[in-house]
Amino acid sequence: MNIAFFGSSLVSAYWNGAATYYRGIIRALAERGHRVTFFEPDAYERQQHRDIADPSWATDVVFPATEEAARRAVESARGADFVIKCSGVGVFDELLEEAVLQLQSTRTLVAFWDVDAPATLERVQNNPLDPFLALIPRYDLVLTYGGGQPVIDAYEALGALECVPIYNALDPVTHHPVRPDARFACDLAFLGNRLPDREQRVEEFFLAAAQARPERRFLLGGSGWGDKALPPNVRYAGHVFTADHNAFNCTPRAVLNINRQSMARYGFSPPTRVFEVAGAGACLITDAWEGVELFLEPGAEVLVAHDAAEVAAHLDGLTRERAVAIGRAALRRVLSKHTYAHRAAQFDELLGRRMQPRTATPATAAGNTSEKPWL
Repeated sequence: MNIAFFGSSLVSAYWNGAATYYRGIIRALAERGHRVTFFEPDAYERQQHRDIADPSWATDVVFPATEEAARRAVESARGADFVIKCSGVGVFDELLEEAVLQLQSTRTLVAFWDVDAPATLERVQNNPLDPFLALIPRYDLVLTYGGGQPVIDAYEALGALECVPIYNALDPVTHHPVRPDARFACDLAFLGNRLPDREQRVEEFFLAAAQARPERRFLLGGSGWGDKALPPNVRYAGHVFTADHNAFNCTPRAVLNINRQSMARYGFSPPTRVFEVAGAGACLITDAWEGVELFLEPGAEVLVAHDAAEVAAHLDGLTRERAVAIGRAALRRVLSKHTYAHRAAQFDELLGRRMQPRTATPATAAGNTSEKPWL
């Protein structure tokens, strides 16, 4: 099957937290025989901060960050079996969200894949004039990065024909145990870009824990924190490229996951970091969110903290031996139930059900469904 994705970036994780999610899903789809083309804009200096070369398992098309180029990219996807507009492309999102719907036909499904559903839902629920609201019922399918039943209910209340979460997972090809690296030595590390609805929670869970334990060493990684005032026992690592993720996870005594506020509120949205850390066989401490036990068992495969005091308490009781045991248990769990191969199988089952003969609607009957080459 020919699948066209429109997303932020497949080849760069720079200011692009969804990169490993895209890579894991798309590589697994390719292994199941699908042909995937990923369209991404040349924006936010992502092409200057690539993590990977053009992959063999997908065709990556980089188009200039102009309206004309965005429209050409959409038109070149005409004739694909399945067209997917992902949230958070970063430029021309509104244009792309409407333009891809013109590709719907009796042979082409068009879906919206929301990689930050809680934020999208809060945005449209707070703004009845948001142009995306009118588009939701027109998509054949809404896929989400997570969110569980609360997100499904919210999207269907807004008119979505069907909403299906396809959760983050582990790509064992890219995230796996490695030897420790002295560059990342510390007691607790956190990796995440500086974003408005994340910064306060980083202060509450990570920086407050560092202030409470001045004798311990903390490491902060991610883009945008360079001018942030940090406690003296917190070292800033800057942007951490994907090639260094495994060492970043394997070296510290523990790694902290902090959900953005909206994701923590909805629950059932484990970010990529959860599976990357578990896949490295590292000990994970996560902020509390509903549904964590569906992915990792608290106390045995992950440590859960409701505030900075609990983060600090976990560190106090975390021997090297216990950290290793928790990390190994988490690795066994995600390899057995939460790899992208599992998610791709779910995707295929869903697609097989949806790709039934369809009757053209008046909006799509006039569309040209002839095959066109990719850009």
